[in-house]
Amino acid sequence: MMPLAQTAELEMVARRCVWFRAPAEALADPVHFIAHVLTYGTHEDLKALRRHVDDDALREALAQAPPSIFDPRSWSYWHLMLTGRSPPLPRRVFAP
Repeated sequence: MMPLAQTAELEMVARRCVWFRAPAEALADPVHFIAHVLTYGTHEDLKALRRHVDDDALREALAQAPPSIFDPRSWSYWHLMLTGRSPPLPRRVFAP
């Protein structure tokens, strides 16, 4: 997935949803950024995101979502909305 445009609108969303990274850094990792917006974003954050990405980008972000970002409710909601199914949440795997 290509990095997202660094618009003032998306930078504001990044500040709210990916508070632990600089907005430019958050937008450079679109899968991580979209996963955080789908989990922690407000309705206004989602409207802003949707002006810049389509359903295919959201599906791609879900397919590549890192473990530990989504809560079960957000994971199920977005999968059902975009794919019609709800697979198990991604899990971290620790090597022995």
